[in-house]
Amino acid sequence: MLGMLFNDKECRELDYLLRKELDEMLLDLSDNRLDHDIRSAIAKRYTTVFRMYARFAPPKELSKYARRHGFRRPNHNGVNG
Repeated sequence: MLGMLFNDKECRELDYLLRKELDEMLLDLSDNRLDHDIRSAIAKRYTTVFRMYARFAPPKELSKYARRHGFRRPNHNGVNG
């Protein structure tokens, strides 16, 4: 475990950075052109960043980034399933 102290301005900056990173990863996860392995790696990273954000974000803000489901893996016919 690592502890850090931030002033108010630094906390706002960290909040902004984490939200922007979550937004980018959500966009990438919705891109069906990406390979399953790449999307899986992004999903794992999303979980890590989301947990960081969850430590100080208000519940209303946090609910915007909660993933309701995983991504679908194409079957052998190329159809999502």
